[in-house]
Parts: sequence; structure tokens; C-alpha cells
Amino acid sequence: MERKEQLLHKIDNRQAKIGVVGLGYVGLPLAVAFAQAGFTVIGVDVSPEKVALLQAGQSYIDDVPAAELAPLLANGRFHPTTDYNQLADTDAISICVPTPLRKTKDPDISYIINAAENISRVGATGKLVVLESTTYPGTTEEVILPRLIHNGDRVGRDFFLAFSPERIDPGRTDYTVYNTPKVIGGMTDACAETAVALYGTIVAQPVPVSSTAAAEMVKLLENTFRAVNIGLVNEVALMCDRLGLNVWEVVEAAATKPYGFMPFYPGPGLGGHCIPIDPHYLSWKLRTLNYTARFIELAAEVNSSMPAYAVSKIAAGLNEMRKAVNGSRVLLLGVAYKPNVADVRESPALDIIHLLQAQGAEIAYHDPHVPSLSLDDFTAESVPLTAVSLQNADCVVIVTNHAAFDYDLITQHAPLIVDTRNALKNGAVNGRLLTL
Repeated sequence: MERKEQLLHKIDNRQAKIGVVGLGYVGLPLAVAFAQAGFTVIGVDVSPEKVALLQAGQSYIDDVPAAELAPLLANGRFHPTTDYNQLADTDAISICVPTPLRKTKDPDISYIINAAENISRVGATGKLVVLESTTYPGTTEEVILPRLIHNGDRVGRDFFLAFSPERIDPGRTDYTVYNTPKVIGGMTDACAETAVALYGTIVAQPVPVSSTAAAEMVKLLENTFRAVNIGLVNEVALMCDRLGLNVWEVVEAAATKPYGFMPFYPGPGLGGHCIPIDPHYLSWKLRTLNYTARFIELAAEVNSSMPAYAVSKIAAGLNEMRKAVNGSRVLLLGVAYKPNVADVRESPALDIIHLLQAQGAEIAYHDPHVPSLSLDDFTAESVPLTAVSLQNADCVVIVTNHAAFDYDLITQHAPLIVDTRNALKNGAVNGRLLTL
């Protein structure tokens, strides 16, 4: 029996052993999904602390409750480890490692390279390897493939390679691993067939495309689309400010059109592990081909300016209260990058903190999802949200509109509110209210 048929048979009968490299916001939900589908899963992460928590049945990912881990650990379906050697006898491996940007906005694919080299060391022969980490078009073929070839192995015959971009949106309950369509591109038709068979066991709708590069481009288009449209509406917010208009009213009215318009909303900046980062992968790749991705560059310029714009609103509000930023007590509500999650990666709150610090403000924050925050020059714990803490602040800034916030309490006791998320809409406030 050929290797492809052997692998397909194992997948169909749930006899395949699955490896997942990287147990973060993408890898852990994926590992749990495979384990719940009846596979034995080896989860590898370089962090001993994370692995120890998982081995103890504790989850550090909001989307994976500890109650889901316990039965998978008990029945032996899920094995968290730091040891790559345990991937030697797996049949398929999904790579879900970080792909950050360097300070120069160039891609840092060192985590991908490290994962590929470790997989090569334990052997890729007979295995399906799928890269899920967001990256530039060509990475799977140019970076992963050469590292997996061993002793004359041929891709599509002796081992199988594909790219399938993650589409995890932390905090969402309406779209999960199962009901979010899964784009899959294989190096060959046989690679695509085996990858579709594997992911078809945990997702309702696999979406095969013609190549790994096409699948890589799909992911970048998705997030570039969002970044550019957010950049557009952020610039509209700046325009409305100059024109004396309420941008939220304008967007909501435009959204009533039943065709030809999709609402995006302004904010204090972009955050998270996708939208602020992924378009730069595409922009960097195109620069190597002597092409400037103008929409991406312009959107990044607008979006990256929004934390400073939010701080200018804070300064304007304090000025109306006859106070300077220097020495004022500023209470930030929410430091996570989006509502109802604990993730602070690339959060605009971090930039706002740095900008306020540079102007001499005294900063505190409240976030029910982030009990403590440690930056290079700022370390603090979340303060309780009380009438006293609100009254003692010279300015209260709604940076992240968590559902858990008591907005009635906020509007009753804050002397000055800068609402960057339209969380209060047209609600009455006892003090002064400024919006973007």
C-alpha cells in the first residue's frame, strides 16, 4: 500500500497520531479539536510553564476551558510536552507557532524554521506536515519543503506538505474550529488530498485551493482587507473631527444600506496577533519584487497614528477641565486588544500608556481579564472599578469595551470620559464626555 493510502486509512479510522507544534491561541484549540475527534494528539510547546499547566489540566487560553482538557488528559488523547522527539511516530503534524514582526517590520520566521528543523530531525517520511502560521506567499515551498526532504524523499509520494491558514478569532463563540471554513493548499494534489482528509475530521467545510502559495495569500488578503478598511474609517473619524461631525452616527447611518457597504468602526489603534502584523508580511514580500503595496503602507500609517490621536483627545478633555496631562491621574478601562479576552498583544492601550507616560501622566488601569500588566517601563495591577477610583481619576478612558464593565457606574462618577469605542453611545453622563 502506498504511503498516501496508508495515511488516508489511518485518518479515516482515527488511528493516525497527530502532532501540534505550538500550543497558543491557535495550536491549543486545534489540538483539543483533534483529540475530541478521536485522535491521539502530541502537543509540543517550547514553554515548560505552559506545558506544566496543561499537564495539570489548567488552561491559559480563554477559548479552551479546563473542563475540556480534563477528559482528554484522562483518556490519553492529549499529551502536552516540550520534547520534539515525541513527534517521531506521529502521522501528521500541524505547525502553529508565532510569526511576529521585527522592529524593522520585516517578518520573523525563526519559529517556523526552528519547528521545521526539529520535524526534519525526527523525520518527515510518511507524514503529513501542515503549516498554519501566517506568513508570506512562498514560505511553505521555500522554507519548509527543503528542510523536510531526506534521502531522496519526494513530496507528494514519500511525505506530504500543505499550508492551511488559521482563522481563530479569540473570544468568539459563534464561529469555532468546526464551523469556520478551512482553506487548504497542498504542494501537490496528493498533499492537498491528505490535508483535506485530515482537517475534514474536525471542520465542516474544507476549502481546497490550487497551491500552498495561494492559501498563504488568502490569509494575507483576509487581514489586509480588514486593516485597509479600518484605516479608511479611522481616517474618516479624523475628517469628521475636523468637520464637527459624529463619525459613529455617520457609520451607523451608512450601514443601513442593504448592499454595497460593510461597516467598519474607528478606534484607538489596531491590536492582536493578525491585523497589525499580517499585511506587513505581504508588503515585505512585494518589496523584494520591487513593488510597493501602497494601500497597506497608507493604512498602516493611519492606523498607527490612532493611539496618538486618542491621547490628543485626552489632552483636549483635560485642557477643558483646566488641567494639564502632566500630573493628571488617568484611568484606562481595558488594556486587552479586543473585548472580553485577556490578550494584550499589540494592544493600542500599550501605546497609549507610553504616550501618556511621556507627557507625565499618572496612569492606572482596570481590566477584569488582565489582572496585571508588565511592560518595559510600566508595571501595574488592575485596580478595582469603584465610585472612588472613578472619582479620583482626572480622566477615564474607555480603550476596550469589555462587556463586564459597569457603564452606569462609570457615567455616574467619572468627571471626564474619553470613549474611544462608542461604548456609551448617546448615554447620559454626569461629567464631560469626548469621543473619537
